[in-house]
Amino acid sequence: MKNYETVIVLTPLLSEEASKEVVAKFRKILTDNGAEIVHEDNWGLKKLAYPIQKKTTGYYTVTEFKASGELINKLEVEYKRDERVMRFLTIALDKHSVAYAERKRKGEFAPKAKKTEGEVA
Repeated sequence: MKNYETVIVLTPLLSEEASKEVVAKFRKILTDNGAEIVHEDNWGLKKLAYPIQKKTTGYYTVTEFKASGELINKLEVEYKRDERVMRFLTIALDKHSVAYAERKRKGEFAPKAKKTEGEVA
């Protein structure tokens, strides 16, 4: 099994509850087909870089998982069939990307707190 990361952008017309249902549907497709979900991150409603279907915002969700290559085709067909998904992107992660993602989840790249006046570095 390889490591993958997929980002989906859902239509902003969904309620937050409906967007969670869509994400749960795709999570179920992954787990029913033997994938192991490593991490999920819901970014919420974000502004798009350019309008898609005349919409300027979308719900972003990032899922990192381990799966076989055949499952990716099936997953992407399901993304294309679901009209609530405006865009998606699935990438295979190499060992460096997996290590980076683990370090990021542990908070190693968290922004440092701003120094107050009078504090010396």
